[in-house]
Amino acid sequence: MDLDTLRHSCSHVMACAVKEIWPEVKLGIGPSIEDGFYYDFDKKGPFSDEDLVKIEKKMQEIITKNEPFIREELSKAEALKLFKKLKEDYKVALLHERPEERVSVYKTGKDFIDLCRGPHVESTGKIKAFKLLSIAGAYWHGIETNPMLQRIYGTCFETQKELDQYVKNLEEAKERDHRKLGPALEFFDIYHEEAGAGLVFYHPKGALLRTLIEDYEKKEHLKRGYQIVITPHIMQASLWRTSGHYEYYKENMYTFKIKDREFVLKPMNCPGHILIYKSKNRSYKELPIRFFELGTVYRHEKAGVLHGLLRVRGFTQDDAHIFCLPEQLVQEIHMIIELVFDTMKVFGFDDVGIELSTRPEKYIGSEEDWQLATEALEVALKEKGLPYDINLGEGAFYGPKIDIKLKDALKRKWQCATIQCDFALPKRFNLSFVDSQGKEKQPIMLHRVILGSLERFIGALLEHYKGALPLWLSPAQVLVIPVKDSLQEYGIKIQHTLEENFIRTEIDNRNETLDKRIRQAELNRIPYIVVVGERELREGRVCVRKRSVGDIGAVPIEQFIKQIKQEIENKK
Repeated sequence: MDLDTLRHSCSHVMACAVKEIWPEVKLGIGPSIEDGFYYDFDKKGPFSDEDLVKIEKKMQEIITKNEPFIREELSKAEALKLFKKLKEDYKVALLHERPEERVSVYKTGKDFIDLCRGPHVESTGKIKAFKLLSIAGAYWHGIETNPMLQRIYGTCFETQKELDQYVKNLEEAKERDHRKLGPALEFFDIYHEEAGAGLVFYHPKGALLRTLIEDYEKKEHLKRGYQIVITPHIMQASLWRTSGHYEYYKENMYTFKIKDREFVLKPMNCPGHILIYKSKNRSYKELPIRFFELGTVYRHEKAGVLHGLLRVRGFTQDDAHIFCLPEQLVQEIHMIIELVFDTMKVFGFDDVGIELSTRPEKYIGSEEDWQLATEALEVALKEKGLPYDINLGEGAFYGPKIDIKLKDALKRKWQCATIQCDFALPKRFNLSFVDSQGKEKQPIMLHRVILGSLERFIGALLEHYKGALPLWLSPAQVLVIPVKDSLQEYGIKIQHTLEENFIRTEIDNRNETLDKRIRQAELNRIPYIVVVGERELREGRVCVRKRSVGDIGAVPIEQFIKQIKQEIENKK
């Protein structure tokens, strides 16, 4: 059974149940989504958690009756007459938006009728395992000037076992939520009333984590022939008109005027890298040229879509642009894919999903160039033997792209790496190189990120590891705890010895019990705790506790340093 069809059918059963309980409610839309379904309702009073229980009970009654889903075709005029009579204003609005002259409706039970293309399962009895999850607000068509509707989210599976596992994962996801872990572990906070929403403030631990990630990436990029560049945060609007962003992306851009000139707070790094490429004449012997920047960009996201570190208004991309010859194109894509997989493995992500996104409805460049760009991406994936899904019409406005989505400990997908193949911007900016015959030719441009947004990747890291980061990424790698005040001097000596060996170390010499200090260190997800008492002082040893393992015994400090440095080096 197709899961999307099952979930879409379940959304209709939910709408039917809501109409039976509250006949005055007006219906919006009710599609299936990746993890379930939702339906939007226009209801005077708010839905409550108790209402969800009431709706579920009514849904179960409808399912038990095993009502058939009956499809009927109507002319558009007939459908308009029907939904006007039913006072379903949003269905009438949808009909006015649809160009076709004939539409389909589905009937369930005695009175419920919905405008829908389908398909649905044969009857409501096919729905075996479902659950309503949450209530949220949603503007009609996602437009802030439209009415605010109430959206009920739910999910549905073929078996109760699958549903139970999903609900269990949801509970686990709540415990892993980076929006709670980040502030609790003092990594970051996001909302400051004085500063505005969607802007991240990294506290010392979060800033250190980010620095460790950035340092790793710089080293790996330099090793692979990239050149590090830095471009301005503010550039004239004329540059973004040339690139096409002003026309295709303006609603997401921050623009402002200085005297009579319009400027843009950069939403992308590519035009800046293009200007560096154009700064001098280029020869075919120089290509490929790979520019890399940890570039901070700003996008005007609507308040309703902001979500922790996953959707913010200011973020940093590990952005690179590669200018290459046609015969170098597929090999360069190969190298990017290899870098993505190597990087994901180092950070502990062994499972990914791959999508190839094709030409959208609004685009720049010729169809021929789009075909060549898409073929190059497909060839690279096939030569690597990598399975992928086609994402029709979801490419960037300037070129098709490969999206590589990492999967975390709960098998949830996170958008990170992207590889975009672009023939259009080199044309718009008149980029060129001199070939072996002395003629000017146009390079091909690859846009790519490996981790994507550092903010989103840090959110993924925290949730994947439940805040217990690998040793090499932990801001504090070791916590020293002197058992009593008289041992503080020895504790400080151990701390300094570890720090001299480049091991990030803190000391807890508070006037608290040993158990309480150990418990706090465990809550802070510190990988190693070193306890020093009188015996350790006499023997020049340390008593070591390892996160998730517990007490692993007393060892000479030199042995502990050797062990921990090896673990850091191996990035396990």
